[in-house]
Amino acid sequence: MLDIHAKGVYVIAPTPFHPDGRVDEASIDGMVDAYAAAGASGITVLGIMGEAPKLEAKEALDIATRVIRRAGNMKVVVGVSAAGFAAMRALSRGVMEAGAAGVMIAPPPSLRTDDQIVAYFSQAAEAIGPQTPWVLQDYPLTLGVVMTPGVIRRIITENPSCVMLKHEDWPGLDKISALRRFEKDGMRRVSILTGNGALFLDFEMERGADGAMTGYCFPDMLVDLVNLSAQGKRDEAHDLFDAHLPLIRYEQQQGVGLAVRKYVLMRRGIIASDAQRKPGAALSAESRKEVDYLLSRLARFDRRAQKLAA
Repeated sequence: MLDIHAKGVYVIAPTPFHPDGRVDEASIDGMVDAYAAAGASGITVLGIMGEAPKLEAKEALDIATRVIRRAGNMKVVVGVSAAGFAAMRALSRGVMEAGAAGVMIAPPPSLRTDDQIVAYFSQAAEAIGPQTPWVLQDYPLTLGVVMTPGVIRRIITENPSCVMLKHEDWPGLDKISALRRFEKDGMRRVSILTGNGALFLDFEMERGADGAMTGYCFPDMLVDLVNLSAQGKRDEAHDLFDAHLPLIRYEQQQGVGLAVRKYVLMRRGIIASDAQRKPGAALSAESRKEVDYLLSRLARFDRRAQKLAA
C-alpha cells in the first residue's frame, strides 16, 4: 500500500493505442516491463496524460488491472478522478481489489474557494473509504484550481488517508519549501512527488521532494537524476538534467506534449504506435524532424539516445 514514505520515480504511463483506436495490450505489457527495467519505483495509470476521459469504464478498469498484474514489485497508483463520487468509488474499489497501491484524485475545475476545495477532498476521501490511500493532485495550470500551502495543509490534516502530494504548481518551488516547513511545525508528513514533465525536477529535489511522478519519455534518466540528487551529487544531477532540458521543454508544450512523448516512446521501442484516441493532436512532419534533431543532440551527451540519433 502507498504510504507517506514513498519515494523515487512513479512513471505517469500513457495508454497505448493501435492506430485504429483500440487499446494495445501488448504495448501495455512491454511498457510496464520497460519501466521496471528503468528502475521505476511505481507506475501511475489513468492520469491526465493517460487519456483517461477517452476510455470506457470497463476499459479503464481492465487497463489498470493489467498494469497491476504486470508490475511486479512496482507500486501502481490509479487516477480515479471523475465527475461524480459514484464513478470514483466504483473505480477505486475495483483497482484496490485488483492490488493497486493507492489512487490519485484531482480537483474538479468548478471549485473556487478554499472551503470548497477542502470540503471536496473530504467528501472524496469518504467516498473511496478510509482504507484507501490517496494522492492529492495539485495541477492548477491545467485544472484551474489553485491550492495554497495553507489549503493543502488543511486537506492533509483533515484526511489521514491522504499520503502523497503530486506537486505540479508553477512556479511552485517555494510551495514545496513551505510544506516542509509546516512539517517541522507539526503537520503530518506526506510524500511529495513532482510532475510538470520534470521541468523543474533538478531544484524540486533540492527543495524537499521525494522524487517524481511524471511521464517524460526517458524515465530511466529521471531515476538517475533522483538518485544522484538523493546522494548529494548536485553537479552531476544538474549536468544530466541540462543535457535533457531541450527535449523536456519541447515535450512540455500544451496540446502536443503527449504526441511528443508517445513518438519518442515509440522510437525507443517501448510502445508500438504513437497513436492517440480521438480527439487527439498529432505531430506534423516538421515537428517530428525537430524531435529527431533534439534526440541526435541528446545522443552526444547520453548513451540512451544514441540509437535514436537521426
